[in-house]
Amino acid sequence: MSTEQKILEMQERKLSLQMGGGQDRIDKQHKSGKLTARERIAKLVDPGSFVEIDAFVTHRCTDFGMDKETAPSDGVITGYATIDGRPVYLYSQDFTVRGGSLGEMHAKKITKVMDMAMKMGCPIICINDSGGARIQEGIDSLSGYGEIFYRNTMASGVIPQISVILGPCAGGAVYSPALTDFIFMVDNISKMFITGPQVVQAATGEKVTEEQLGGSKTHSQISGVAHFSYPTEDECFAGIRSLLSYLPQNNLEDTIIYENNDDLNRLAPELNSIIPDNPNKSYDIKEVIRCIVDNGEFLEIQPLFAQNIVIGFARFNGRPAGLIANQPKVKAGALDINASDKAARFIRFCDSFNIPIVTLTDVPAFLPGVDQEHNGIIRHGAKLLYAYSEATVPKINIILRKAYGGAYIAMSSKHLGTDLVYAWPTAEIAVMGPEGAANIIFRKEIETADDPVAKRQEKIQEYRDRFTNPYAAAARGYIDDVIEPEATRPRIISALEILQSKRETRPPKKHGNIPV
Repeated sequence: MSTEQKILEMQERKLSLQMGGGQDRIDKQHKSGKLTARERIAKLVDPGSFVEIDAFVTHRCTDFGMDKETAPSDGVITGYATIDGRPVYLYSQDFTVRGGSLGEMHAKKITKVMDMAMKMGCPIICINDSGGARIQEGIDSLSGYGEIFYRNTMASGVIPQISVILGPCAGGAVYSPALTDFIFMVDNISKMFITGPQVVQAATGEKVTEEQLGGSKTHSQISGVAHFSYPTEDECFAGIRSLLSYLPQNNLEDTIIYENNDDLNRLAPELNSIIPDNPNKSYDIKEVIRCIVDNGEFLEIQPLFAQNIVIGFARFNGRPAGLIANQPKVKAGALDINASDKAARFIRFCDSFNIPIVTLTDVPAFLPGVDQEHNGIIRHGAKLLYAYSEATVPKINIILRKAYGGAYIAMSSKHLGTDLVYAWPTAEIAVMGPEGAANIIFRKEIETADDPVAKRQEKIQEYRDRFTNPYAAAARGYIDDVIEPEATRPRIISALEILQSKRETRPPKKHGNIPV
């Protein structure tokens, strides 16, 4: 065979591999509203940048008639590419080849590309669309999952890991996405659950659809497993590209500073009147965020889960930062179990990748209630305290209004090592709210008054005038400055600039014991 013939043979082999499980299965994938593994990669990465690795790998199982079965690329496409010019590694499971099931060689392809991503210090993107473990390969399939989970753990805090669920992801397979930093899902396409509807019904008698049990809405709103949810795959890929623009390549590199056309000294006069005069009235914290960040652009994370706290990425003078803010519109901005978990994990991500943290505080308390206590608000709330205390990145806190009791401490207070704490004149910093405090401190005076109701209101106002303001805390150095609300943006930018050179060490130890 001549060289020309060998080249032609190679091209034919590669063309055959491009077809995955064949045209019929590709058509079936399209009819179900899904793209193929290769189409997904092409949509996500820069045009023409994808370089495939291990295209010729296939299984070596001989049991249960597998020696007669073909599996092009063993059901997963692996390689590297660029996104907005930055290198990434990725794999995409091919549902047209044996349902994207994971066997020995399928797993080896994934672990190989994960190892390469670690060596090169590049983000890895994991596109999941798989029927689960390849039963014919038995323990080798389980071994493959374990090897992937181990690498997910080793890569945590070293390179960004993004999981994209674009089909079924069930059983043990769900734990790899759960170990990564961010999970993306698409409505009516993505499914994640430990046990499917049939097993649930057999075990508990509950009837539930796949979408109800583990669809994108379930995991975006109820479980908090998913960080982003989109109506279509195209919008999902655009979301991934947007997220990556805020992240560094790895834990040793800085984030990209983008050119900024939004005046860094811009004032926002509307903030001077955004806090209602009535302390019991709410406002939308997202309006505050839009006023202070570059061009009003904010990438919110988990927007439908634990909505009493808001987290996400924004830029200040072109520099990315993580934003955490209480949302007075939901549960008055009180901290509960889910909000504590949501914020704590985001803080730890930002700290892992050297992303500064900006906190906007308006918190009345940890949410009271039997349900919260019995489900461990103490343990979950401690995660938030632990995360803020552990973080060594620049930390800035703006207290907008309420900051009461333990919740004041938990929300990036000076006492947890926050570098700069500013307060608006509307800030109310106290052990507890005026109503509760007056009932305790002035109980006897109220009970013995001729008009207890009027006396109580008088004492509430007295307490509010004396204690629920930022000046007592500022007098003790717990607040670095009281600022005009309209000047919040320039003060944050100035703080981020001066804190760039921050260096802070922790006691030498293997690792702490976070209250999980």
